[in-house]
Amino acid sequence: MNAIAHHQQNTTPVAAGANPFGSASIATRASNNAMADAGQQREIAEVQAAMVIAKKFPRDPIEAMDRILQACTRPTLAEGALYSYSRGGSDVTGPSIRLAEVAAQCWGNVQFGIRELEQRNGESSVEAFAWDIETNTRQVKVFQVPHVRHTRQGAKRLEDPRDVYELVANQGARRLRACILGVIPGDVIEAAVKQCEQTMKASADTSAEGLKKLVAAFDQFGVTQQQIEKRNQCRLEATRPAQVVQLKKIWASLRDGMSVPADWFEVDEAAAESAPAAASLREKVKARATKPQPEQPTDPQAPTLAEVLAGIQSAQDVDALDAAYDLGRMLPQDAQPELTKAYELRRDALDLAAK
Repeated sequence: MNAIAHHQQNTTPVAAGANPFGSASIATRASNNAMADAGQQREIAEVQAAMVIAKKFPRDPIEAMDRILQACTRPTLAEGALYSYSRGGSDVTGPSIRLAEVAAQCWGNVQFGIRELEQRNGESSVEAFAWDIETNTRQVKVFQVPHVRHTRQGAKRLEDPRDVYELVANQGARRLRACILGVIPGDVIEAAVKQCEQTMKASADTSAEGLKKLVAAFDQFGVTQQQIEKRNQCRLEATRPAQVVQLKKIWASLRDGMSVPADWFEVDEAAAESAPAAASLREKVKARATKPQPEQPTDPQAPTLAEVLAGIQSAQDVDALDAAYDLGRMLPQDAQPELTKAYELRRDALDLAAK
């Protein structure tokens, strides 16, 4: 009797048309699985089509090699095709991501790129890959990119999606370079490097105008003419073609983030005196952060337009750029368009250097 009563107590009426086993959730999962299966089938079809086309139109190694070497004769490519960094007291030179990308394009039947797999717990899972479709040779590197930028003031967590994108692209470029170099024969890359070196030597511009452009290119990294002259042990006008080639390799290394200016140039008092406006701006930023500001019509700690512009132009990262621009908001309204234009130009330069 008790057993019967217990059975009746746990029996609840079921509404007409309702499924007691959760048919709605089952249908939802089935729908999601169907969408995932459709996506997988589409990717499989794309891969199969790419392999069929690669087999139908195979590369001619001789023509591909000629295309690579011909591309390396362009001075604009050769100047950014090689990077150099210091290791154990000696300089190490190698192909940059720019040269790796051009080599993959000219070699043919190669797919390469960077894809963000997911974002979770303040970091991104990223995959860099290079795939020779014709030989089915594939290089893949999966790595984690924490959404943190390390500065002299410490680590700063990134919240802006654009900042996260730039960080992922910068970190992924190095892995992508390694993947591409893993699928293209080494002797092809070595020949491309030699051709780029010959192109740079032949097109090394030691004229006064060319050397000024070279100094201006280093200015975005905070490197002054005095530091360049001290490294070369000669005046700028006496710079030799071989030194111009080496300086361009160093510039490419700084642009790709393979090294920092301190690895190549000495920071001395002359370098600090070359940017007095930027130093004055930093002092005023610090003074305003540590000292309460009285409400006065004229603020003795307020920066001038020239100081803010110098701070924007000398900013080495987005944090310093934003700090200088925020300080410029205290200037009159008629100065804001010029500040905004300088900010956008410097931001574009930093974005280009990070790619």
